[in-house]
Amino acid sequence: MDNKFWDAESVVPGAGAGTLCLLDEALSFWGGYDADAGRIIEARHPQFGIALAGVILLMARAKGSSSSSSVLAEAIRNGTGPAAIVMRDRDLIVALGCIVASELYDARVPIVVADAETWDGLCALPAGTRLAVTAEEETARIEISAE
Repeated sequence: MDNKFWDAESVVPGAGAGTLCLLDEALSFWGGYDADAGRIIEARHPQFGIALAGVILLMARAKGSSSSSSVLAEAIRNGTGPAAIVMRDRDLIVALGCIVASELYDARVPIVVADAETWDGLCALPAGTRLAVTAEEETARIEISAE
């Protein structure tokens, strides 16, 4: 592991830490995620059944309905959402879910966008790696954290 930290672009400010969870495919929170149980419920998704509560979610891009933002906000309110989201492509619907959770529930889940080099470095990390994401208004840092 060459890097212990990476810079990223902040989309939604906040801080979160947890074990990385790399999704193999895009996820729609609307119809693809159970905000009560905190699990992926899209039957055809490669990670069907896994829990996303408290993880650092690496999701290259999202898919689906604008209703995804409400499902994500509810998951965050319920404590079944991720601790932070790292994306390759900016997604305003996912960002809206985290913004709403921050405004309505005072629950902050940062979203950052990683460039190609950072994304590749994060995807190469071994399963179980703990990460911390700190996002300010414009800049963000992703770092390997101690347990």
